[in-house]
Amino acid sequence: MLQEMVNPTAAQIFKRADFDFFMIDCEHGPYDQGTVREILRVARLEGICPLVRIRNLDYSLVAGYLDAGAMGLMLPRVEQVSDTEGLVSFMKYPPVGVRGLSSDAPHSDYNFGDLEEFIQIQNEDTLAIAQIERRVAVENLKEIISVPGIDVALVGPEDLSLSYGLPGQMDHPIVVEAIQKVIDISIEVGVTPGIHMGSIERLSQWSDRGMRMIMYNSDLGFLIEGAESGVKALRS
Repeated sequence: MLQEMVNPTAAQIFKRADFDFFMIDCEHGPYDQGTVREILRVARLEGICPLVRIRNLDYSLVAGYLDAGAMGLMLPRVEQVSDTEGLVSFMKYPPVGVRGLSSDAPHSDYNFGDLEEFIQIQNEDTLAIAQIERRVAVENLKEIISVPGIDVALVGPEDLSLSYGLPGQMDHPIVVEAIQKVIDISIEVGVTPGIHMGSIERLSQWSDRGMRMIMYNSDLGFLIEGAESGVKALRS
């Protein structure tokens, strides 16, 4: 997750580190439209998949990030079917959704080619991700992620633990059970289960339990860990 770094070289760094994708955090991060556009441009040139976590379900945000070259969007705080229905509708071109067509934009690499084929590929390949971080979302998960066009149900474990009244207790049996439920239901309905964590050990455990989209740490997390471990080693 890209949370703080605004320089587009972040995309090159993630590519060099051999990440398959990275996500720009426009929910909490300091990113304006121009900054996001530059990061997306570099990512596409480098051949790494750039995703964006949007602030809220707003058509202008959805269309703007996709036209700028985002290859997928994640909607936070999903709670009900109307959330995922709205996300898919805003992200997809007709007849699937209501997204407007912007010609000669970064998302086409400035070359539509065959327009009908372009629209079909965009509708099929652009990732629609529902972030599951509320208890009510887990309770209504099957209906929420059964909306045609939803590709991934990605758990935000910290907020999920908070919604269960167990802030930060991501290993608590109740939280573990909720996360496992997301995996099981996602697989049942044909949606990819995913999770975002900063711990390799926890991510490995959840990968073994069925998570398939693994999002590791953040730019800020890498900086803190690297700085702390380096200083500790020098002082030992």
